[in-house]
Amino acid sequence: MSFEFDPIYLVYAFVAASAVLFVEGIYLLCFSGDSYRHNVNRRLKLLKDEPNRENILLQLRRERGLTSTGDYSIGFESFNKLLLQSGLTIGVSKLLLIVAVGAVVACGMVYVVRNDIVQALMIGLFCGTILPYLVLRFLRGRRRKAFGAQFPDALDMIVRSLRAGHPVPIAISMVSREMKDPIGSEFGIVGDEITYGADLESALRNLYFRVGQDDLPLFVTAVGIQASTGGNLGEILENLSKVIRERFKMRRKVRALASEGRASALILSSLPILLMMVIHFVAPNFYGGVWDEDLTKKVLMAAGSWMAIGNFVMYRMVNFRI
Repeated sequence: MSFEFDPIYLVYAFVAASAVLFVEGIYLLCFSGDSYRHNVNRRLKLLKDEPNRENILLQLRRERGLTSTGDYSIGFESFNKLLLQSGLTIGVSKLLLIVAVGAVVACGMVYVVRNDIVQALMIGLFCGTILPYLVLRFLRGRRRKAFGAQFPDALDMIVRSLRAGHPVPIAISMVSREMKDPIGSEFGIVGDEITYGADLESALRNLYFRVGQDDLPLFVTAVGIQASTGGNLGEILENLSKVIRERFKMRRKVRALASEGRASALILSSLPILLMMVIHFVAPNFYGGVWDEDLTKKVLMAAGSWMAIGNFVMYRMVNFRI
């Protein structure tokens, strides 16, 4: 059966695209620059409705799982630290509620589909413990990468501000007004903590405590040494920015050189699964006769375990810290 394309549909597509572009042009023409500045990061967005910076500081702390004084809100320190560095803003209580509801729903669905209470409880336990932990670790890693990508630009902005004659707190506040999240709100919290009584070094240590990015200790140490012994902080931070950029370039170079290993790992891992799916689609009875055998399940579990070990080894070979 031949396929005939009606050119009128192409005209309709161009008309729809033109309408979308026209509406976008009107929106950008009438878009307020002041509104954009207020929406650069979450802290500035909150300041638009609440001008009291102290209240905003307390709200940002509570959203990240901290008390009003900046301490952990729950006794489980490792979980609270992971939640803090992941950047979630829903709070501890809402997160625990979402996890509990998700675990119950997953348990109920598995029980309805499989009619096996043991499997249902295992899936519910996985969704209530291991899955949230993995998601938080993923969010923390992504946030640290985003912070590290913004950090050299923030240092350059601080250097320019210092050379213009501004003190360090003002330079940090400038970063909070000009840069997006995550670094914008984090430096805004640093500026607010300095405003309401914290010294500069303690506020920067709290920044590392909230983010956990690898390059932050260099920045905190440089500022602390300059505050106690003196020196040209602008030159120090400029050199630090260059070092961080070189490390970032080295990471990218290593990633490019290791791309062949990652591609091999992806192909070797996906090929057996794809081949099994193709065989099952072409000849459903090929695996159907032995699918319910206990030996088949044990063999598949063993093969999956060995594949997971191999993937972990290959991951460690192509991923290392610089």
